[in-house]
Amino acid sequence: PKGVNPLTGLVVAEPELLERRPVAVKVNIVPRTSNRPPWGLSSADIVYDYYHNDGYSRFHAIFYGQDAELVGPIRSGRLLDNDLIRMYQSIFAYGSADSRINQRFFNAEYSNRLVLEGTTGACPPTAAVPLCRYDPGGNDFLLGGTAALSQYADVQNMGNGKQNLSGMSFNATAPANGKQGNQLYVRYSGDNYTRWDYDSATGNYLRFQDDVYDQGQGESYAPLIDRVNNQQIVAANVVVILVPHVYFAQPPGEIVEILLSGTGKAYAYRGGNMYEVTWN
Repeated sequence: PKGVNPLTGLVVAEPELLERRPVAVKVNIVPRTSNRPPWGLSSADIVYDYYHNDGYSRFHAIFYGQDAELVGPIRSGRLLDNDLIRMYQSIFAYGSADSRINQRFFNAEYSNRLVLEGTTGACPPTAAVPLCRYDPGGNDFLLGGTAALSQYADVQNMGNGKQNLSGMSFNATAPANGKQGNQLYVRYSGDNYTRWDYDSATGNYLRFQDDVYDQGQGESYAPLIDRVNNQQIVAANVVVILVPHVYFAQPPGEIVEILLSGTGKAYAYRGGNMYEVTWN
């Protein structure tokens, strides 16, 4: 329906935002001592957290129904971003990539919708310079603003019109066949692991992130905060999809291809319940 975000099923406060393309941004929170808390993830409609290399994951955050004044720290792209850009027909901001990955990006039909580091200025971002530099305490962060990126797309004639994003369906009532799902863990390595805790007061899952390098002494967690609003990052729905991972390049210099096509097993968490589902 008009004014309803096809990526969330929710009515948006500013329906005119749905007349553009989604804006996707690559966000990194490693190392924890400098790159946390991140900026802007709370405003994203959908965030993919997926394996990158050397035991670490990274975020592909998609903004459509609302903007984030700042998003980052922005870092390099990986092969899965190719699929996600196509799935959501988005503008993609990232901090360059391995030359073999950039070759795939630059030769794709969406290459004119890539925004990577070139001319950057001091923050805040603008329509002319949508990526900016922020350097507190010697940490030189690359940041962007989703409204500025969308305006930049207009200036650069990227074809920033409304796209057909149909395909997802939504129901205000959760299915009845769930199992208890008040907490879930995702662990990529001893230095990159995640926990989500269900909060019955809000109906959301609260994001906690690794706080120490677990070398056998046990995991430790801290709330993952959004630096824009100083609040813990939450999600109404958390879905863990099990996808084949194969080497594009062996370590060292590891590059992994994530085969996000076909079908497979997944676990969906909503309202304190877990559902075993199939992704397609």
